[in-house]
Amino acid sequence: MSIQLVTVVALALVFLIATVLPVHMGALAFVAAFVIGTAFAGESTDDIVSGFPGDLFVILVGVTLLFAIAKGNGTVDRLVHLVVRAVGGRIALIPWVMFVVTAALTAVGAVVPAAVAIIAPIGMGFARRYSINPMLMGLLIINGASAGGFSPISIFGSIVNGVVARDNLPSNPGLLFASSFAFNLVLSVVVFFLFGGRELIRRSSAAKTRVVVAAARPALVDSAGTTITDDSPPPTGGTDEPDERLPLTRDHVFTLIGLAALAVGALVFKLDVGFTALTVATVLSLVSPGSAKAAVGEVAWPTVLLICGIVTFVSLMERVGTIDWLGNLVTQIGSPLLAAILICAIGAVVSAFASTTGILGALIPLAVPFLLAGEVGAVSMIIALAISSSVVDSSPFSTSGALVVANAPEGQNDKVFRGLTIWGFSMCVIAPVTTWLLFVLPGWG
Repeated sequence: MSIQLVTVVALALVFLIATVLPVHMGALAFVAAFVIGTAFAGESTDDIVSGFPGDLFVILVGVTLLFAIAKGNGTVDRLVHLVVRAVGGRIALIPWVMFVVTAALTAVGAVVPAAVAIIAPIGMGFARRYSINPMLMGLLIINGASAGGFSPISIFGSIVNGVVARDNLPSNPGLLFASSFAFNLVLSVVVFFLFGGRELIRRSSAAKTRVVVAAARPALVDSAGTTITDDSPPPTGGTDEPDERLPLTRDHVFTLIGLAALAVGALVFKLDVGFTALTVATVLSLVSPGSAKAAVGEVAWPTVLLICGIVTFVSLMERVGTIDWLGNLVTQIGSPLLAAILICAIGAVVSAFASTTGILGALIPLAVPFLLAGEVGAVSMIIALAISSSVVDSSPFSTSGALVVANAPEGQNDKVFRGLTIWGFSMCVIAPVTTWLLFVLPGWG
């Protein structure tokens, strides 16, 4: 067996083992790089460590640390409460508020599962209180996370753009973000009308319902045992207090300024996203040490380990010639367009069970020789692959889908699980075909 085939089998085993067993994929990838690098490729540990993605490490730590501070000092909760109250009694707008807020969180650097973990309990609480289909609420939250996930300063966007830059491929970060957002927005419109949106519009028009800012509630009964209806005034205490109980504090203001500075610095002045985020996070920690005290522990270290492990292993594959070998195999299919849709399908199917971040870090380098051949536009192919690998996060076997199932109204968990299973696997077919038709076939980029 050639060393190239050994690395391919090892990568497949990493994904398989991490899917069926409670073993972290990033740790497995590091172990695979060490074992194969020393036993089969004759590399030293220095050679193996040379493939460690220091730039991605700084980005992942910087943006997740900044977001952890924003979450810890209440800025995220404040923004969610303000936006949700703005819809008034229009129930049909509540799922869309969840979509927009989740998209905004991931667009400014929140890890997709982290954003879903914050918004899903709130959104599913609204679904329970106002009889909104939990499939509708859950899918709009997940789609919102994917929609914002490819902004130039987001985790997904940083990973894709970083890998593309290192492999000297043509890139268009703005088009990637716009395409992903538009695709998820249109998909969410379909979801809205497929899972009860018309009924929500009818109810919003038929009655003026008081909508309160609520987190997930275990039951529609207040502490006194009184049943709460849509027209009931909000109970006192908890998260349903009026906005006056949620003042805009100094920490909120500084955090919002910091997030704006990150966006302006990265997009206008082309500053490094990771170091800029670390700078803003450090300044916020100095300004308000108390609110930032626990932020380091909230950094998405599992995601950091995952990405760094996968990229380190893929770097080993590059050094031993696996990338060129696989690229030659793909080009031998005889039809570049067929090869393109197969790559997108592989990304979608694997991502439905494994980590989207890991897939993005692995499949783009594997497609480099194929893209460098110039028979398929690199920009359009990367967009199609990114969207295909991310919209399947609605699968209940992914972190985002599992979070929605876990927060579903009591007694509906199994129903939501079955619904997300059907929807998630339908996306494994629909997303590759649709993105192939929209982006690859016209030959953009």
